[in-house]
Amino acid sequence: MKPSTLATACALAFSAGLAFSTSAQAQPISVVGSWSSVSLHKDYELPFWTETLPEASDDRLEVQLSSFDQMGINSADVFRYLSDGLFDIGVTLSDYVVSDAPELEGLDLPMLAVDPIQAEKVSEAFWPIVERTMQSRYGAKLLAIAPNTPQVVFCNTPISGLSDLRNRSVRASGRSTAEFLDALGARSEVMDFSEVPGAMERGVIDCAVTGSLSGYNAGWYDVATHLLPLPIGGWDHAITAANGDFWSGLSTEDQTLIATQARDVFAHGVWSNIADSAEQGIACLTGEGECRAGSPASMTLVATDEADLETAKEILSTKLLPAWASRVDADTRALYNQHVAPLTGLSID
Repeated sequence: MKPSTLATACALAFSAGLAFSTSAQAQPISVVGSWSSVSLHKDYELPFWTETLPEASDDRLEVQLSSFDQMGINSADVFRYLSDGLFDIGVTLSDYVVSDAPELEGLDLPMLAVDPIQAEKVSEAFWPIVERTMQSRYGAKLLAIAPNTPQVVFCNTPISGLSDLRNRSVRASGRSTAEFLDALGARSEVMDFSEVPGAMERGVIDCAVTGSLSGYNAGWYDVATHLLPLPIGGWDHAITAANGDFWSGLSTEDQTLIATQARDVFAHGVWSNIADSAEQGIACLTGEGECRAGSPASMTLVATDEADLETAKEILSTKLLPAWASRVDADTRALYNQHVAPLTGLSID
């Protein structure tokens, strides 16, 4: 969709929704959220923007929420259009905007964090980098960083660990994931999420990386047989940010309320439940444990071992981190060494 056409569509869509405002004094806010089909949007973004925030403001703030797929916006373009002022607040995944903002790629370096507790700490440590990047690249105010479920490996052929991905064709979830797979000796492929089941069924690819719950909700268990639960695609962080002009036009009271609620209520709520969500994804895909999301599938759960973790750490430290460092400026590298390296034990020379 061309920018001018999109701008008209956005304006019409949001104005139609706000035309039925219940309060003439309410501050209207247009929000474009992440994928409408995933848990992050359905279980967290939707109730937060349409219920929690308006209630916290005593209905002083009135939100019209859509998602980038519902609006027909390419996920990589969300922050470009946010910068242009087509909407007030936008959300997209860090992996989707690395061509514009390579600094954000650091959030999802494969295996930088292997469990939810560490992932949240790393996310918090990256805040100064993401905040600086959103301001410098898009003139935007960072509001929240929240994860999807960890990006794990689905295969339609038997595997027993990372080494079995060698010489197999694997759909990557982002550039760093592709670099990780290539370092393993796999053949990384880039394709849209929706294309994966068909490609796997036809034998175009052997494996694919995505979130465990996302894969379950999309029915990937119909074409995949084995699940390797290592987060080699990172944690699929979604970044929420506000247009700079919109933000500057808000009262100090509204700025404080939105910023606090977005970080301490919305993002904290997602992080507080991410371990359970990850376990649910595995339980629903394999039948090992209680699946509350529907009928469990029967994929084979592949056990991970120390050899896999050591291999992943070696690739991260010798290839992925240096490659990312070469794509960012000295200030970003300094911020990483100051805030993130103490948590990961991996610094940039």
